[in-house]
Amino acid sequence: MGLSILILGLLVFLGTHVFVSFRDARADVIARVGPAVYRGVFTLGSLAGLALIIWGYGQYRAHEWIQVWSPPAFMRHITVGLMLFAVIFVVAAFIPSHIKTRLKHPALASVKTWALAHLLSNGDLGSILLFGTFLAWGVYARIAAKRRKDVGPIVAPASWTNDAIVVGVGIAVYLALGYAFHPVVIGVPVFGK
Repeated sequence: MGLSILILGLLVFLGTHVFVSFRDARADVIARVGPAVYRGVFTLGSLAGLALIIWGYGQYRAHEWIQVWSPPAFMRHITVGLMLFAVIFVVAAFIPSHIKTRLKHPALASVKTWALAHLLSNGDLGSILLFGTFLAWGVYARIAAKRRKDVGPIVAPASWTNDAIVVGVGIAVYLALGYAFHPVVIGVPVFGK
C-alpha cells in the first residue's frame, strides 16, 4: 500500500509542477480563476502530493521494502559529497550571486543533484521510484525552462560577497540536515554509522 501511495503522491506533486511548464494552458487557467485561486490550488495540490510522498515512502520503508540492487559502500561517500553541492545550489536560488547566475536555475540544479546523489546509494524500489522520478522531472523542467526563454538573463552582482554567503549558509544548512534532520526525521544517519 505504501508504494501505491508514494506513486500517487509523485503523480499529484509532479503533475502540478509539470502543468506549470505548459504556459498557454496555465495562462488560460489563471485567466479563468484568477491568480490567487490558481496559486491556492497549486499550493494545495503540491502540499497534498508532498504529504502523500512522505507518508507513502514511510509506509513502504516500514512494511514493503523491495531491494533491487545493492550499491557499493563507497557510493555513500559520493552521495554525502554531492549533497553539499545540492544544498549550496538551493541556497543560491534565494540570494543573487555568481553561483545563481552560472546555474541559471539553481533550485532545479539542486533537485537534480539531490535525486542523483540518492539514486547512487539507494538500491531499493521505492527509492528508485522516488529519486528517479524527481531526477527525470528536474531534467524535464530544466529543458522546458530553457526552451521557454521567459526569464531574462540574470546579472551577477559586482561583488563576490553574496557567493561567500551562499556557500557559508549552504554549509551550515548541510551540516544541520546531516546531523539533525536526516538521522531524526528520516532515520538514516549521514555522518558516521
